[in-house]
Amino acid sequence: MSKRKTHNLQARIARSCRSLLASNHVAVVNIDPSGRQGMINYKSLKNIAPGKIGQAVCDIAHRRTIYLSVLCIDTRGDRYSKSIEVVPDGVYLSDHLEDVIEHCYKQLRDAANQNQMVASGWIAIPESISLEEDHAARIFEAVSAWNQQKVAA
Repeated sequence: MSKRKTHNLQARIARSCRSLLASNHVAVVNIDPSGRQGMINYKSLKNIAPGKIGQAVCDIAHRRTIYLSVLCIDTRGDRYSKSIEVVPDGVYLSDHLEDVIEHCYKQLRDAANQNQMVASGWIAIPESISLEEDHAARIFEAVSAWNQQKVAA
């Protein structure tokens, strides 16, 4: 007869937190130059108050998908964005991804036309899913990313 594995409280908490985040479709959104950062339900586009969900995002290691974008308005007044999606290999705490986000974010911002840039931001989803460009645009619209102060050139 095989022995059962012993109870692992840490693994149980991690599974519970991942389940909580998946059922609430949590995404962390950061917008510059306003510095706004918060959580949003990426399906219903409603804000999520910090609390247990915030602890589940930050304190537990997850596989993550990070969508970085620069929001611009051209000379005709049409909106456009330049974006990249980064999916790091492995599971990481949110604090350990800061260098990856900053490096890719700086490259993307430097490559954009500084005269047309209105805002920039990133969406971090604690799941391994790909984010479509139009879905990311709806998320940025929901957090008023287009209504930022013009970035000084």
